[in-house]
Amino acid sequence: MKLKQGSFLWYLYLDKLYCLLSVRNVKALVEYFHLLDVHRKKTLNDVLFYHFLHHVTDLKRNQITIVFNMLDWNAVGEIGFDQFYMLVCILLAQENHLEEQFIFRHSRPIFELLDLDGELKIGPSNFHMYNFLFKIKKQQLRDLYHDFDITGDCTA
Repeated sequence: MKLKQGSFLWYLYLDKLYCLLSVRNVKALVEYFHLLDVHRKKTLNDVLFYHFLHHVTDLKRNQITIVFNMLDWNAVGEIGFDQFYMLVCILLAQENHLEEQFIFRHSRPIFELLDLDGELKIGPSNFHMYNFLFKIKKQQLRDLYHDFDITGDCTA
């Protein structure tokens, strides 16, 4: 996945240590979110979400749908600013080759996003489904499981 040069996200800066946006960038992102929210519901539906990601990335339609379903964990057909912010940080982390650092710094929210069935377990299949977002190599995945596998059953 690549960000398209010249898109709004291209100009945001992700802190390399904490993998967060600055307050100034968050304020700009809030304004951008409000511009995208044409229905003034403080959410983006799947159509708005698709057009946003299609405009700023090279993701394919099915990948965009997978990302939307991951973020819309309560299946209401919309995402709010919190999910939008998380997505932007994931995209910027990947663009800046900080995927592993991002997962380490934000392990709890990433775990909650990847735990699709709510069983409080994630396996390699979860990471495989979202590999286009996180670009985790097999050795990095083994290291992550070693660090976070508290049950010893090869799930985090």
